[in-house]
Amino acid sequence: QVQLVESGGGLVQAGGSLRLSCAASGSIFSINDMGWYRQAPGKLRELVARLTRGGSTNYADSVRGRFTISGDNAKNTVYLQMNSLKPENTAVYCCNARSGKMYEYVYWGQGTQVTVSS
Repeated sequence: QVQLVESGGGLVQAGGSLRLSCAASGSIFSINDMGWYRQAPGKLRELVARLTRGGSTNYADSVRGRFTISGDNAKNTVYLQMNSLKPENTAVYCCNARSGKMYEYVYWGQGTQVTVSS
């Protein structure tokens, strides 16, 4: 089992920055990768960024160049640095972790609200 706790959401003006944190606990050794998803009202949940155990990253096209995902192994924490925020980035952001040979075990945090005002 893996537990995930997010923090760092809030209200920011367009053009501003926020950094989200996701602290993992439990069976950390089993995690293959971690990611950030978001869901805006009336929209489907979408992948924002993902970080693999080996350090590879991938990003949604809409955030590439503005958002950066990184990890601190000593703190068992993954971060999402969000710069040049836009009103359309407003959503609940959730941390995700996957484990298992087939990535079949999926864990979610409780989510943190990010609101970008125009």
